[in-house]
Amino acid sequence: MILVTFIVYSGIVLQLSNSHSDGSSMRYRVLGEVGIEVSVIGFGASTFGDVYGTVRASTAERAVAVAIDHGINLFDVSPYYGHTLAETRLGQAFAGKRSKIFLGTKCGRYGVDEFDFSGETLTRNFEQSLRRLKTDYVDLLQAHDIEFGHIAQILGETLPAMRRLQKQGKVRFLGLTGYWPGLLARTALAGKVDCILNYCHGNLFVDDMDAELVPMTEQTGIGLLNASPLHMGLLANKPIPDWHPAPSSVRDAARQVRAFCEAQGIDPAILALRVCLDHPAVASTIVGISSESEVIAACEALEWTPPVEVLQQVRKIIEPAHNVLWRSGLEQNQDASLSAARGHDASH
Repeated sequence: MILVTFIVYSGIVLQLSNSHSDGSSMRYRVLGEVGIEVSVIGFGASTFGDVYGTVRASTAERAVAVAIDHGINLFDVSPYYGHTLAETRLGQAFAGKRSKIFLGTKCGRYGVDEFDFSGETLTRNFEQSLRRLKTDYVDLLQAHDIEFGHIAQILGETLPAMRRLQKQGKVRFLGLTGYWPGLLARTALAGKVDCILNYCHGNLFVDDMDAELVPMTEQTGIGLLNASPLHMGLLANKPIPDWHPAPSSVRDAARQVRAFCEAQGIDPAILALRVCLDHPAVASTIVGISSESEVIAACEALEWTPPVEVLQQVRKIIEPAHNVLWRSGLEQNQDASLSAARGHDASH
């Protein structure tokens, strides 16, 4: 069955369809009460900012074109990724294809330690994001990593400024992103947003997203996006970046999983992604993609079932590092689960 959603916005007819040229069978889920069908695999464009290694502009353009051909319609980016480089490359890559995608970017985080959730700054910087993305609106604007901000400001200044952009027709839906599921759940309830993006809490290493966040989104109809199925690249076929915040126990387990999977002839990245794709409460799992081959591999994961014995062994390897967390954000924003997490390395 071909599912086609027509959305009229700012005089533009946006058509998101699961009929695509290569004949592959992308799957779609409705994004909460937003009511739009998004691909269960989301294209994370942080890679275009060279955060996991250098990506050529031509490679980025080809990856986006192939992703759209394979039915991926959700694209996620931020001015933070590569200090605006990712937005610039994504804008160049989907030139002429804007009507085929559901585009999300972020505000509030602009550098490693550069956070500014003030209304004036986010409004000014958002206009620059639109120029880089070569569009006059985005489908989803998200306050980026809210654990690094004061929640009173997020609720009292950031979201109201985002709503003003929404009233101007420059933003369709509003969201929050961050590391802590509980903090996101509580803030989303108070702020009445459309969507939440949680990263590194719904994958092979950490699965506590279901404790508080998932029940809240199911009860309220807020859309849920799960990011970092590879635990911020730990299970990718690339060197672990120096900036990665995971403690040594998690890094060591990731290296062991990668070695084991490679010995079995299995891509650990595809295994990690596949485990995330069937979560019934998650509309889309956003994975960092940097090339055509990674698009194809991710889409093939939809039709692949991991061998039971391999998955069991991987979980056994991860067990000593399972649900080990790291600190992220302001002290007052740490979830209670941090202190309760078994094996937590307090130095991170």
